Amino acid sequence: MYRFLVIIEKADGNYSAYSPDLPGCVATGKTSEQVEQNMYEAIEMHIRGLAEDNSPVPEPHSTAEYIVIK
Repeated sequence: MYRFLVIIEKADGNYSAYSPDLPGCVATGKTSEQVEQNMYEAIEMHIRGLAEDNSPVPEPHSTAEYIVIK
């Protein structure tokens, strides 16, 4: 099992997503739910491709935190 941080950003008319720990692994979708599902599938495919190439899966290192400014 892997756990990767995924950043979801609102764009003009859609959403985009990427994982800082998986360079090149990106997805888009019309809704945040759709981009989340698309990103899940993109990560699965990315990991499967790494395995087929006998390449290691990167260890997740990224984290996120909200900072509240008053």
